[in-house]
Amino acid sequence: MSTEADPIQPGTVQDPIASPVASATATAQAAAAGGDAIVSAVDLTLYFGARAVLSNINTDVRRGAVTALIGPTGSGKTTLLRTFNRMNDKVTGYRHTGDVLLDGHSIWHHGVELMALRRKVGMLFQRPNPFPMSIIENVTAGARAHRMASRSGLRDVAEQQLTAVGLWAAVKDRLKDSPFRLSGGQQQLLCLARALAINPEVLLLDEPTSALDPGATESIEALIRTLVPNLTVVIVTHNLAQASRVSDRTIFLNQGRLVEHNETKQLFEHPVEEETANYVRGRFG
Repeated sequence: MSTEADPIQPGTVQDPIASPVASATATAQAAAAGGDAIVSAVDLTLYFGARAVLSNINTDVRRGAVTALIGPTGSGKTTLLRTFNRMNDKVTGYRHTGDVLLDGHSIWHHGVELMALRRKVGMLFQRPNPFPMSIIENVTAGARAHRMASRSGLRDVAEQQLTAVGLWAAVKDRLKDSPFRLSGGQQQLLCLARALAINPEVLLLDEPTSALDPGATESIEALIRTLVPNLTVVIVTHNLAQASRVSDRTIFLNQGRLVEHNETKQLFEHPVEEETANYVRGRFG
């Protein structure tokens, strides 16, 4: 979860992303449209220094679906993912041209507050990153920061989210223990519970199972499928089998270009581009 990363206190400018009116309008439009885009990249080029890491990206992330980002190492998958909630902003040399829209609003609009953006667009990182506080405090950190529950209600938040990720039975009698006593898989589930506790609309997953054993990986994958359609998920993965199992749509990136974006079954079984076919059939990457 990125709530505590780079916190910015709310200012006086109305945040178009956090605006209840804008949110209600977007929700109504989504209900009418069905399967619309919640995140859109428009003529997006991303740089680190003079080098363009991604060039001229135009694509949509469908609301209420799981979208996988695949491609060889260095293709720009994680850079694109981290751009969706502005996690790259303070990386030395990072800059962009073009835009990213969330519910039709630019995430770089001068009125956007990062705390509000990252409440709507949460993130789970490649390796578990529990905070140095108790298990219950980890789960409720975002809810406390956003004042989403009373002090007495925080335990209910913790129980609800730990139950949702299948961790409650294992930790209910040790909520004040250190999270670092949990297994790696349990720590990742804890971090997922923490991300879900702020009720995001979009959840970004950066290779969330790459450091986990097969059993923990299976648990995370099964959980991902339960999150949709109430939540939109974007997952970066090097594991093509995982992408085919968990995602509804897949975006293939290579050498900083968007090569193909399609329904997952279509992209894997009947790719349009020869470059895509070569990648998903293991001929490079």
